[in-house]
Amino acid sequence: HAMTVRKLTRQQATVLAGLQRSEDFTSAQQLHTRLRAEGATVGLATVYRTLAALAATGEIDVLRTDEGEAVYRHCSTDDHHHHLLCRLCGRTVEVDGPAVEAWAARVSAEHGFRDVRHTVELVGVCASC
Repeated sequence: HAMTVRKLTRQQATVLAGLQRSEDFTSAQQLHTRLRAEGATVGLATVYRTLAALAATGEIDVLRTDEGEAVYRHCSTDDHHHHLLCRLCGRTVEVDGPAVEAWAARVSAEHGFRDVRHTVELVGVCASC
């Protein structure tokens, strides 16, 4: 991860640590509220900027909810994977998608594209809901 190369500010490190303690995808607002409740002195703008920067480098995952809100998660694996996301409770499951990977490689090659990245988001209602 590039995270080990770049020096994080104390506030950025606080944001990342807060996200790492979260099981499910979390919005910047939810994370900020939780960090403040824990006594952290970090501004909402810093939370937004830090999450956006970490997502841009692939260090954390970002999904869009049905309402279009960005939610973030620090995943347990560095390997490429996809997520199932419950739209009611926010529960997430990391899943492999070999058929998706094969399809993406085939379509990219057919059109002469290289260095292709993709995101697949499966949003539904989990068994508990």
